[in-house]
Amino acid sequence: MGALLSKTVKNIYLKNLTFEKMYAAYIRAKKNKTAKKEVMEFEFNLEKNIIKLIKELKNNTYCTGKYREFKVYEPKERIIKSLPFRDRVVHQWYVYEFLIPYMVPKFIYDSYACLENKGTHKAIYKLEKYMKQAKNKYEDFYILKMDISKFFYNINQEILYFMIQKNFKDKYLLNLTSKLIFDSEDKIGIPIGNYTSQYFANIYLNELDQYIKNDLKIKYYLRFMDDFVLIVRNKEEAKKTFLIINNFIEKKLNLKLNHKSRYYPSSMGVDFCGYRVYFTHKLIRNRSKKQMNKNIKKWNYLYQNNKLNKIKVTRSLNSWIAHIRHANSYNLYTRYIEKIKFSV
Repeated sequence: MGALLSKTVKNIYLKNLTFEKMYAAYIRAKKNKTAKKEVMEFEFNLEKNIIKLIKELKNNTYCTGKYREFKVYEPKERIIKSLPFRDRVVHQWYVYEFLIPYMVPKFIYDSYACLENKGTHKAIYKLEKYMKQAKNKYEDFYILKMDISKFFYNINQEILYFMIQKNFKDKYLLNLTSKLIFDSEDKIGIPIGNYTSQYFANIYLNELDQYIKNDLKIKYYLRFMDDFVLIVRNKEEAKKTFLIINNFIEKKLNLKLNHKSRYYPSSMGVDFCGYRVYFTHKLIRNRSKKQMNKNIKKWNYLYQNNKLNKIKVTRSLNSWIAHIRHANSYNLYTRYIEKIKFSV
């Protein structure tokens, strides 16, 4: 696998294990969660709890707590695992002091998920830009649209640990890394819900990014977590590239492509990050439109029965409006707003 860093990092763990930095991690961890019981309990003896965490992390006696599991159903059914608040403080400290400063800078520029100053909107605008450039360069180019099957659930923990281990030579940090990765009875996968998981996932697929950019020399490539797009000259190149990437993913990362992964002519556009992107314009994905139709019917029913939470609905509606404004959507906006039977 391609190297993530040119040299390993040493002796950084203990100098970052300070009250000030752990307190800052606590502030980040409690954001938007101040009313939760476990947050208030941790805060009640704040200084004592932070000092206890620091002592455990220094003496190698820290162990992660028990996971709480629940399901979410949007955009699809997923199992979410949540650790106790004290563990989330440790995760914030670990990510902020080690992964962000030492690993994130080595990611390719066109990785857009869960990173500062990135996100879905920047990803689709960059994709649109790449498509326009490819149109000028290749005329009738081809798209490879690929994603990983059940990505988080299938990440190989041993491979993930090796990726981090080869970049750090600090025994304290590697010991904690081991505890964070191998923190349950599961031998495969990482939990959806941990703050560390989104960074571990990016580290894992950075190997793919480096391979595509540096070994395959693909110029037009971008990724949003396990969803990625390549633009190539023609069908023959698309077919060859697809097979090479599929082989890399299976042999080097122990993952499999989703069965929907495929290559096709550019005229079909790209379904990416909630939009259908063409080199001339962007549209809202059909699934998003169907979900909003469903929401409006539910809101109208609640309104007619005097059960509507207007504050919650307004927040949800404003979020959707902000989403569709990044596409060619004026007529869509007008049509959907007219369906709402109450003022917002």
